Amino acid sequence: MSEVENELSKSRLAKLESLKSRGIDPYPSRFRRTHTSIEAITAYEESESSTESTLESMSLCGRIMARRSMGRATFLDISDRTGKIQALFRANLLDDKYQILEDIDLGDWLGIMGKPFRTKTGQVTIQVETFQILCKAIKPLPEKWHGLTDVETRYRQRYLDLISNDKSLQTAITRSQIVSFIRRFMDKKEFIEVETPILVPVAAGGMAHPFITHHNTLNRDLFLRIATELHLKRLIVGGLERVYEIGRVFRNEGVDQQHNPEFTTMESYEAFADYKDVMLMVEQMVSQLALETTDAMVVDYGDIKLDFSPPWPRYDLRSKILETSGIDFTEHTDADTLAKAMSSKGIDVRNQVSWGGLLDKLISEKLEPTLIQPCFLIDYPLPMSPLAKRTSHDPTIVERFEGFVYGMEICNAFSELNDPIDQRKRFEEQEELHRKFAEEEMDRLDEDFLTAIEHGMPPTGGLGIGIDRLTMLLTNNKSIREVILFPQLRN
Repeated sequence: MSEVENELSKSRLAKLESLKSRGIDPYPSRFRRTHTSIEAITAYEESESSTESTLESMSLCGRIMARRSMGRATFLDISDRTGKIQALFRANLLDDKYQILEDIDLGDWLGIMGKPFRTKTGQVTIQVETFQILCKAIKPLPEKWHGLTDVETRYRQRYLDLISNDKSLQTAITRSQIVSFIRRFMDKKEFIEVETPILVPVAAGGMAHPFITHHNTLNRDLFLRIATELHLKRLIVGGLERVYEIGRVFRNEGVDQQHNPEFTTMESYEAFADYKDVMLMVEQMVSQLALETTDAMVVDYGDIKLDFSPPWPRYDLRSKILETSGIDFTEHTDADTLAKAMSSKGIDVRNQVSWGGLLDKLISEKLEPTLIQPCFLIDYPLPMSPLAKRTSHDPTIVERFEGFVYGMEICNAFSELNDPIDQRKRFEEQEELHRKFAEEEMDRLDEDFLTAIEHGMPPTGGLGIGIDRLTMLLTNNKSIREVILFPQLRN
């Protein structure tokens, strides 16, 4: 704490004691609010157009964000979750209680009662008849309410960011609206929302490094889930047919503008559907979501406009890689030749040694940056997709797509592999790769899941879609830290 901040806190503590000496409880249990700020303003504006309407006194509450004194009158801006409203305190109306304002600071929470009117400048204002302090803040607002700009402080003390920056507050609200919309969308399609374990014995269902922990009572290591996929597909086996889960997954990987070690996904699985059905659902969901949150299907993102209107283009993965890199992965069927081809294009391949890892690197460096408008990449090579069903026309290709917007992957989906013999073989191949390339991201064999699908899983279309990146796109934020209320940060 700076010397200035320390002095301000001392001043606030003195005011706290002053309030107590007046017999005032600076931290009461509750306040009965009748109107939010926007409700009060709306009610008054409606009364102006009515010849019969008369407004009674209203009770409002919020945080004090600005103060202006004019002789024996004081104006306070009071902010709540809906916005802010001006309140007028007159000494001649409040008598001795007006002196309490001497002990009130910016950042304090206040309850007021009074009637609205319109000032000469046209601002709807509450003429305060009585008031009650609801919480005395003993630390000042950041930068005296000029806005909090220090990035580290904004992320580490998100509460200050929400107080100071309207955009951060609106982003948090929009994120909640996004989750709510997705839940309603899936419910209308008769999907059942479920919950699956976060602590799992096998970190399977995705290509990722897990976090590991230890359960003392059970005396066994467990993992934070990297995906909800395998448990959700167990439920398809059980006959639920349409299931989804919105929840956190965890990956022990890098931290950057698009990645956080814990993030939120919506995963869904629908029996008797394939990846083409899922593509249609994604287009419908995201375009309607854009309309719901921004009032348009064309939204601003930085200096460009993103058009979420369906249909989105479908791009064949092989053709698109060839177009953007000059490499045809079907001509480089082993890791060595693919690595040489990529090196010749200036791609650093030192940290990728498996064929699938190399191809993923090629896609991320050469192809993804070109995918600006919403689109789908379809039909991936089998080694990159151990849980997806082969295409009927080419056994080396699987029915998989990924959705991209502004160079970011926003979703991943398959026609789910339901052949238990083929699935076991692929898991065993992944285990062998893991033994050879322990540092690379690999899926892992889950014996219980294999047992489940041996009992019969119907044809199924599966989807994983990232809530955080969707929120980035629909709130015009370039960093994932802006859309996660409490992101992980380096020390």
